Amino acid sequence: MSAVENVLSVAACLLVLGPVAVSLRRASWVSGFIYAAASGLCALLAIFGIARLIGLSGDSVLTLPLGLPWIGAHFQLDSLAAFFLVILGVGGAVISLYGIGYGRHEHDPMRVLAFYPSFLGAMTLVLLAADAFSFLLSWEAMSLLSWALVLTHHQEADTRTAGYVYIVMAAFGTIALLLAFGLLAGAEGHYAFDAMRGTVRSPVLAAIILGLMLLGAGSKAGLVPLHVWLPLAHPAAPSHVSALMSGVMTKVALYGFIRVAFDLLGPLAWWASPAVIILGTLTAVFGILLAMMERDLKRALAYSTIENIGVIFAALGLALAFRANGMTAAAALAFTAALFHIFNHMAFKSLLFMGAGAVLNATGTRDLDQMGGLIHRMPVTSFLVLVGAVAISALPPLNGFVSEWLMFQAVLMSPAIPQDALQLLVPAAGGLLALAAALAAAAFVRIFGVGFLGRARSPAALSAEEVDRFSQTAMGLAAALCVLAGILPGMVIDRISTVSRAILGGQLPVQAHEAWFRIVPIAEGRSSYSGMLVLLFIAVSASGAAWMVHRLASHRLRRAPAWDCGFPDANPATQYSAGGFAQPLRRVLGADILGAREAVFMPEPGDLRPARLTVTVDDPIWRNVYSPVGAVVSHVTTRMNGLQFLTIRRYLSLVFLLLITLLVGLMLWA
Repeated sequence: MSAVENVLSVAACLLVLGPVAVSLRRASWVSGFIYAAASGLCALLAIFGIARLIGLSGDSVLTLPLGLPWIGAHFQLDSLAAFFLVILGVGGAVISLYGIGYGRHEHDPMRVLAFYPSFLGAMTLVLLAADAFSFLLSWEAMSLLSWALVLTHHQEADTRTAGYVYIVMAAFGTIALLLAFGLLAGAEGHYAFDAMRGTVRSPVLAAIILGLMLLGAGSKAGLVPLHVWLPLAHPAAPSHVSALMSGVMTKVALYGFIRVAFDLLGPLAWWASPAVIILGTLTAVFGILLAMMERDLKRALAYSTIENIGVIFAALGLALAFRANGMTAAAALAFTAALFHIFNHMAFKSLLFMGAGAVLNATGTRDLDQMGGLIHRMPVTSFLVLVGAVAISALPPLNGFVSEWLMFQAVLMSPAIPQDALQLLVPAAGGLLALAAALAAAAFVRIFGVGFLGRARSPAALSAEEVDRFSQTAMGLAAALCVLAGILPGMVIDRISTVSRAILGGQLPVQAHEAWFRIVPIAEGRSSYSGMLVLLFIAVSASGAAWMVHRLASHRLRRAPAWDCGFPDANPATQYSAGGFAQPLRRVLGADILGAREAVFMPEPGDLRPARLTVTVDDPIWRNVYSPVGAVVSHVTTRMNGLQFLTIRRYLSLVFLLLITLLVGLMLWA
């Protein structure tokens, strides 16, 4: 069997697992079996993808007598699909392993098991599809299955709202993709990807298709202003589903954008790239600002996903700009940074969502101000979440630093771009991305500090217990990925170079031969980085400092009460809260950008009511765009509801008028 046949066979097994779970719903072991089978099948997907990237198999194509009658269904496994297959396989395997333990806490596990493995199979088909019909059909199946997973806890009003917003945004995105592929196919109806690649298009038409892909794929990935479903759907879904949607599904959406923008469209004009750079940069800053203000742990992680999606789109926009100007080496650097960050985000965001699920199971809350002191009750989970927090904060020597460092190296090459507009735009975007990186570090200091350090703020946090071994193992594997990709980045870059060479015709220099596992993306005299040396320096300096303290400091033991900001009350409520930590940034940036508002109620002397501070932070895009549109739609549909109560005479008159209007329109068009 060819490689694509092997992957299709695994996808078929994943699709069948859902109905198998339904048929075995009364068996006590069905939950563990389904998640274990999904984990094993996803591991096979990762193996097939790695085999293609390291050259053990070549591009393979398969055409089945399905889909559109005159072209069939085309499936292909090339280097780009193989890279994202590794993302799907590794992420799906780890998250499914986590699901073995997490699934025991579900009140109605069949609402997840019936759709979870089929969701993985649908994402696999999206990556393999090599014609527009197969791609869109698989995309829609992926959207509907993920929507069903979001509605797992449909008894809750917030969950129903999240499901409604998600399905509306998914439908909008699919319409945009349908239009994009229609323009790609042209009047001749070339729906196969190979035929699309050979079509010559005007720069304006190519830019229109790029804009439609930003709408279609961007809505699924979480690009601002199409991001509104993420902070609703992720808290509503079970935590392992949230990890899968954030860590993997958003990457499948990025795959769709990369497939069209870098492969099917061919080289774009330089003036098409600023839109991608600007949208990506604004998404990064906007997302992390909202994450900084959020008290709900899973909503904060969802907003952080928006920030990382923005970073990736900004890097892809840089690659488009460099490619348009024939700067192949710089384009390969930016493209590699984007793909590396895609891999990194899969690893650390999956880890953080799994950690959030562990905390939710242990405490029953997502509110940071109801946590605290979890490092004493859940030491393993706390340590693994700390690894994910350090990685997503882009601190060395973990993986998040490497991909963002590569992106900033690409930004530093922008002075060589001949267009003045890009020479001004790219450094400005780089400055905003640096701001987003700093805010990300502050956001995760806040999340970890308030949630895991200090003293327990609630009885639930005080009585929390460590999670099961399956969950710990899955989080440990994700944390190991963050560490290994950070100290051995050359191995990842060399695998990504296979994709860069196929898509851009250029790649970064081979990194495998560099000493101390260094990476030298441009030239040794200009930039180089060694995660291994950084790790050794941290280990040696920390160990030396600890040794000196123990050897040179006094051996006398002294105990004193903890500093309590001058208050004698030892109540845990006197600790820094999540809102208090964010207050300086909320007042400096949140008031103007997010419309953050603070209201203080101070009772009169003798009034026994407590003083109260009320903070309101909401998404201005939801408030100023989606809410008014929703109100107009609701008003129009309410008024049109009377149409169903018309008499037969009025119905016939209405149909007659519509027919006359249609005929007049056709006459004027002709």
